[in-house]
Amino acid sequence: MHCMTFALRLRPRGAVRIPVAIGLVALVLATAHPQDPTPPQQPDQQSDPDEGRDIGWIYGIVTSPTGAPMHGGTVSLSTDGGITLRYNITVSPKGDYTGRVPLGEYTLVYRAPGAPEGKVTDLIHSVVIYPGKGIEQNVDMTRQEYYDRLSPEDQVKLRQMKESNDSAAATNKLIASINADIETANRDFADAANARATAIQTLGSTASAYDVDSQAADIRFAKYTEIESLMSKATAEIPNEAELWIDLGRAQVGLKNYLDAETSFKKALDLISQAANTTTQASNSDPQAASPSPQATNPDPQLIAAANAGLGEVYARTRMVDEANASVAAAVKADPAHAAMYLRNLAVIFFQEKNILAQIDAADDAIKANPKDAFLYFVKAQGLAVNAPIDPATNKIKLSPECLVAFREYLGLAPGGEYAAQVTTILENADPENASPATTETSTNPASPPAQTNPPVQK
Repeated sequence: MHCMTFALRLRPRGAVRIPVAIGLVALVLATAHPQDPTPPQQPDQQSDPDEGRDIGWIYGIVTSPTGAPMHGGTVSLSTDGGITLRYNITVSPKGDYTGRVPLGEYTLVYRAPGAPEGKVTDLIHSVVIYPGKGIEQNVDMTRQEYYDRLSPEDQVKLRQMKESNDSAAATNKLIASINADIETANRDFADAANARATAIQTLGSTASAYDVDSQAADIRFAKYTEIESLMSKATAEIPNEAELWIDLGRAQVGLKNYLDAETSFKKALDLISQAANTTTQASNSDPQAASPSPQATNPDPQLIAAANAGLGEVYARTRMVDEANASVAAAVKADPAHAAMYLRNLAVIFFQEKNILAQIDAADDAIKANPKDAFLYFVKAQGLAVNAPIDPATNKIKLSPECLVAFREYLGLAPGGEYAAQVTTILENADPENASPATTETSTNPASPPAQTNPPVQK
């Protein structure tokens, strides 16, 4: 039953940004030498020995070994091969730097934040500052020269970091794509629910009921077909997300692919159960470990309810009444806050499927959960009134007392409701003094509304 809409946001597998452990790959170029006793020069200042020299400027971007911009650190220029750092330029959090320095040829030295004393992260020789123009000098630690300077151990660490980042980036790209597909699916579910209104708006108020129904069916088919395609792809790419299987099952129900829908909803329940069992086993195997959060140990009750409610619709539409009732009962148990919605949906589905006995019982259960829902009384009364006999002497229909009470409850709650005129006519033609027990053979039902589609509030 189309009762829940999941605006899913998958958590990326692995860190969104895997931090680069620059300290692991810092180059030890030389034993620390005493540096110039004067403080490092700011990029826009000159030390006394440089008075009268022409000034140029240098700029660039510092890129980590994994290809991401470095966040901070210092670019320094040296005139003695990197021993003495004469001019120091701060790298911005975005990885770029710029500074003014005297003309000349330098060794550029980059030191990452927290680099140990006497160690540098990268260096580039023969950087020349020319008069009249700036020089762009990027510090690209993905270049082969940088890699070749590393020790074998650091090369292994760097390769592992790259592989980890590449894997996380690929996974996050996949998740972003699936999230976009989920947003499309949610729009399609809404469009399918509003298909009849869209058909009326498109065809005009003078269109025949047949044309409206045909147009609405075409809209629903197109929307559910697209959802099924998107969610089939998503479950193939990330098969362990229960939400994806639930949305796939909902689309398959809309397409009347009930066997496939049953498989999808059961898969979702299996995944939820496996996740809960795995967390419990991990906790039991390490009693000294910190207690996991409730979110980690307790599966989302609305997911459990949505999957069971989906199974309930599958079974209700295939006339497996006991299974439908059991599945909806499981949904109510998992998410009692929305019990009235699940029970109402089941009554509506039985009503749509003209399953009279099941319709009456389901309406009774739903009324207990929400006695102010007028339509449920109509569903119950309509079921009880099926094939009620006509008294040939009075030409009035013989309705059971229970049926009369249900019709009157409907009018009391919804005197101007959609079925008020129909109910009034039935009561006017009923014979209250010669009532008969309700019959349960099928007959033609009036047009029925869809099962409730408003989702519970997601928290």
